[in-house]
Formats: sequence, structure tokens, C-alpha cells
Amino acid sequence: MTKTDILIIGGGPVGLNAAYYLLKSGRSVTLLDQASIGVGNASGNAGQIVPSHIIPLAAPGVIPSALKWLLDPQNSPFGMKISLEPGYLAWLLRFALACSAENVRRGIPPLKELGLLSVRNFARLIAEENFACSYQTTGLLCLYRTSAGFDEGQKEAETLLRNGLPAKVLDKAAVHEQEPSALPGVLGGVHFSGDASLNPGRFLQLLTERVREMGADLRPNTPATRLESAGGKITRVIALREEFEPSQVVLAAGVWSPLVARDLRLNLPVQPARGYSLTISAPTSMPRYALVFGERKVAVTPMGEKLRFTGRLEIGAMGRAPNLHWIAAIERAAREYITLDKKLDIQETWAGLRPTTPDGLPILGFSLRHSNLILATGHAMLGLTLGPGTGQIVAELANGVEPAFDLHPLGVERF
Repeated sequence: MTKTDILIIGGGPVGLNAAYYLLKSGRSVTLLDQASIGVGNASGNAGQIVPSHIIPLAAPGVIPSALKWLLDPQNSPFGMKISLEPGYLAWLLRFALACSAENVRRGIPPLKELGLLSVRNFARLIAEENFACSYQTTGLLCLYRTSAGFDEGQKEAETLLRNGLPAKVLDKAAVHEQEPSALPGVLGGVHFSGDASLNPGRFLQLLTERVREMGADLRPNTPATRLESAGGKITRVIALREEFEPSQVVLAAGVWSPLVARDLRLNLPVQPARGYSLTISAPTSMPRYALVFGERKVAVTPMGEKLRFTGRLEIGAMGRAPNLHWIAAIERAAREYITLDKKLDIQETWAGLRPTTPDGLPILGFSLRHSNLILATGHAMLGLTLGPGTGQIVAELANGVEPAFDLHPLGVERF
């Protein structure tokens, strides 16, 4: 039995950032991951840091849009597993019920606070640690090809402005002046100037190296197979080849969090939401900005000498093998919005899993059943964006410091 101070389960952006901020606060950290640390469900994502994403995934209008997309099986940005598994069906029902104005009203404040905290922490961390990860702070530009899409974009901009976040609506002339790679069919856009972007794989690699240098005991290929508790505390964590007796546990295992915690009688309604990316060598006409194609829900991010396209949301899909049909659909969508070479120099195709709750908000805070268990999961598509903010919050909780903002809306007790 190995005694440890803080045991983190999960080596993605949330777990690594938690390790970083805990180590900075003077705590000792052991971090377990079932596979390679820093190389997983976030390393191939869009790399966009988006505090502008304050509207939860579960929002009014999402269900009709999803049903419409399901009728376009060749190009739809949305898909879902067909299954009668009770937990999955219960999640879908909860998600449908959460697609309400009340959920948006409840969700915007914590998403805003956590997003702003994260973007500040990103800037500080990257500067202090001198991380070379293609970090740029020129914002995010969302492009639209239809009047209906542009109208939705303007409504989103109005929501951000009402909540004190920057958003500038650009007409056709302005959007083409700012982004010369945009095709003539693009009729408008919205610039979210508070956003940023980076190469997520490089960032996570550098963060892994840094927390190791700071003294973290990193255990890749070491899945936590069982958590035991007694007297309202986690008493033992059983891993593949070792047992740990931790003072505190941080559960940041993403889509695997419910499986890891299955013996604790916790309600963690997290479903995987698979997405895909395609990374190419820099094309002849490289976009100036990190982009999102509004109607197609495809993200595009310059990463130094590479360009990455990311898209698709498949609820309930657990596998990580890239589906070449959807990789091709992402490329087709991109060609509707920006100038691309006739033949792309493809460097990588990828699929990853986003841990998604039915109300679209992360689970962050102490377990009500276990006084030494901090939950940090369910960040959906925002795991990278919210990682540094979540890491700081985890360190504050572990050290008995008042968190930076009210965590009640993110508590597991809401389920």
C-alpha cells in the first residue's frame, strides 16, 4: 500500500492542470492514467480557448436542430448511438428536459466565471513557463453563409454583450477584410476577441513535462480499477499493479469517471460525445484566425505550420477510431467557407471523446458522500478551455481556500 497526499485520476487537460496548481500550492501529487498522460481525448481537438462559449450545450432549439441534422446522414454535424441501455436513455431524457431557457440562465454565470478564470490562467501559465505551443490571442472568428445562420450568430453576440463579454458583428465587407481566406459565399461573421488558440497536443506535452519537473509522480498505463470508501472518505484506490492510500482524491477521468467511481454510489451522468479532427500541412492560403463555420459546426485552427479542422458530435459513441466518412465530411464543409488547396497534405486524422453531462455543465466540487473526493469531470467540448480554471479551483478546494466563484451550480448534487 502506497500512502500519497493527493491522488489524481486522469491525465488529460483537467487532471494535468489540477496537478500543476496543486504542486504550485505546495502539495504532493500522484497522477494515474489508464493510457499515456497528456496524449488522449484532448490532444487532437480544435485547440480553441473559448470563454465566449457561455451557453450550455443543453439550450432551447437544440432538439429541433438535432432532429433536422439526423435527416442528413451524409453531412450532419450531429449523431447519436442507438441503444436501449437504461443509463443512456435516462441521460437522453435528462438532456431533452434540460434544453430550456432556465438551464441557460443557470448555466451562463458559472461557465462565464470559469472561462474567464481559465483564459487568464492560460496567459499567465504560458508566459511564466515559456511554453512554445502556437498560442495566439487574436480571438475566434465565426463565419456564416446563410441569413438564418448569421441571424443566430448575431443573437449569440447579443447574449455575450449582455453578459459583459466581447463580440463584434461583421458584415460581408468587414469579414472578408479580416479573413482573406473566406470564400465569396461567406456573408458575415462574429469576432469573439476574448478567445485564443494553441496546439493542444504540444501544450499538454509541455504541461506533462513541467508537472514531472515540479515533482509529480506520474503513472501512465495505470488504470484505477476500484475506489473503496469507509466513514465518508475514500480509503483506498486500487490500480492495475498497486494500491494507494490517499489523503485526497481528484476524479478527473473524463468519460471514464462513472466507471472509475462505480463502487461509490455516486450519480455521475456522463456520456461520451465523440468528435473528429483532420490536421494538414499549412495550405497556400493560411487563415489568419481561428475559425468556426457557423452552419456546419466545424472549427478550424492555425497551429504554426499546420492547420486543424475539427467537427462532429456523436452522443454515446465510445470508440476512438477515426471514421473516414466524417473526416471527409469535415473537409467538404471547410471547402464551403475558405480557400483550400485542391489536394491537402494530411498529417493526422483523430477521434476523441468529450465527457458530457445532460445539462451541458461540468461537475466540479466535493462529493457530498466523501469528504476527501473532489470531482472534476463532465467538461464536454470545453475540457481544454476550462482546464486551467478548473485546476485552480481544485487546488483551492484541496487547500480549504474559498473558491474563486460560487460552485453550487456545478455541484454533483444537482443530479
